[in-house]
Amino acid sequence: MALAVLNLTSQARFSPGQVVMTAGVDELVRQGRLNPTPYLRRHLHGEWGDLSDSDRRQNDAALKSGEDRLFSSYQVTRDLKLWIITEWDRSVTTLLLPSEY
Repeated sequence: MALAVLNLTSQARFSPGQVVMTAGVDELVRQGRLNPTPYLRRHLHGEWGDLSDSDRRQNDAALKSGEDRLFSSYQVTRDLKLWIITEWDRSVTTLLLPSEY
């Protein structure tokens, strides 16, 4: 995952800090049921996924101010949703399932 993150950050709108994933996401990756790379790329480029307009505006404001976390939600399949959260200080980006929040 580290090499993929290096390739993703070259044109990103913000630094993800350390990229981590929860046990549930890790298990789906190991099973070959999830490739998180395209979703992480979208998150880093400010494509917030399946959010309301209000949540998108909140992310855009947080991106400019650097004073709040960044949140994305992606419907991967009909039964699988992936959340990505970058902490307010941009130190850590976590890939997780909604059930793990």
